[in-house]
Amino acid sequence: MRFDLPDLPDTRTLRGELRAFLAEHAPGWTAEQRARSWMGFDRGFSRALGERGWIGMTWPLEYGGHNRSAMERMVVLEELLAAGAPVGAHWIGDRQSGPLILRVGTEEQKRRILPGIARGELAFCIGLSEPDSGSDLASLRTKATRDNQGWVLEGRKIWTTFAHRSDYMIALVRTAPAPEGGSRHAGLSQFLVDLRRPGITIRPIRDLEGEDSFNEVTFDGVRLDAGDLLGVEGRGWAQATSELAFERSGPDRVLSSFPALAEAMDALPEAATPEAGRLVARLWALRTMSLGVGGMLQRGEDPAVEAALVKDAGNAFEQALPERLRALLDPPDRPEPLERMLGTLAMLSPTFSLRGGTREILRGIIARELGLR
Repeated sequence: MRFDLPDLPDTRTLRGELRAFLAEHAPGWTAEQRARSWMGFDRGFSRALGERGWIGMTWPLEYGGHNRSAMERMVVLEELLAAGAPVGAHWIGDRQSGPLILRVGTEEQKRRILPGIARGELAFCIGLSEPDSGSDLASLRTKATRDNQGWVLEGRKIWTTFAHRSDYMIALVRTAPAPEGGSRHAGLSQFLVDLRRPGITIRPIRDLEGEDSFNEVTFDGVRLDAGDLLGVEGRGWAQATSELAFERSGPDRVLSSFPALAEAMDALPEAATPEAGRLVARLWALRTMSLGVGGMLQRGEDPAVEAALVKDAGNAFEQALPERLRALLDPPDRPEPLERMLGTLAMLSPTFSLRGGTREILRGIIARELGLR
């Protein structure tokens, strides 16, 4: 595995524009909201970003995009995460659902959906995990059955982030039985599901903070049109796993705790300088790895294993960071916003190694690449 750093454009002007934009909005965000970062959901903020051309940046102009480079998009993501901006209303659509539609969707789907994402008007969720399946995604039981009007969807999805606030779900479901003695990945397909359709029930699942970001979604005889099939029937597994490279390698797998680190820097005692230096050095190395995967995606490569490594190493860093900061700063020396951030992160950080694939699944992918299993 290699993480070659791609050519980086001069982005100082773009960073300056972003920081000025964020300075206008940041005064309204509480310390707790900044600690939630991309798990914060604010449609108004996403629409404001869309108006500036900072969503769907790399997409073609005809689909609402802006023909910017992947590295320019990375700058936007870093600045938003560093500020703790509430980007959840567009994050999934911009990060993976839009790129998937762009790659495998029909022309009608691209023209109908992508401009709305780029304007910050359409929110997406991902329908992968199911009850009683754990991390064994291939054992999913939600199914779509074809009839003379299209498809009928039956089953359940769980841990679906922002389903109760989203407009669409991209769901991985079974459209044909797995062949006896063959791959369980066969017979899986993806669908573009309008969450306003009859027969869909969404039940929030509250977390330790009392927030309801996660949901259980039930499909009871949901009618889907023939045009709701996304990509090639039966190719859903390959489509979904390639999509996960977008989800697993971005700066959101490294910077979830960053606002707390930034808040702590001015308060750290001189004795903490060596440890602070080690934290920043590790963060810089992880950023370089993330940029390397971004370059591979820009070249059209499939860095599934490299993305898994970035996510595993990045999650370990951002999950441990709050406790590292607690150890470096005694309670009386912690700024009040930092104390509130650390309280939020204590409840939120256990999820960092769950979203986008558990640590065990990621390490299995890495082990296979290294020939260890």
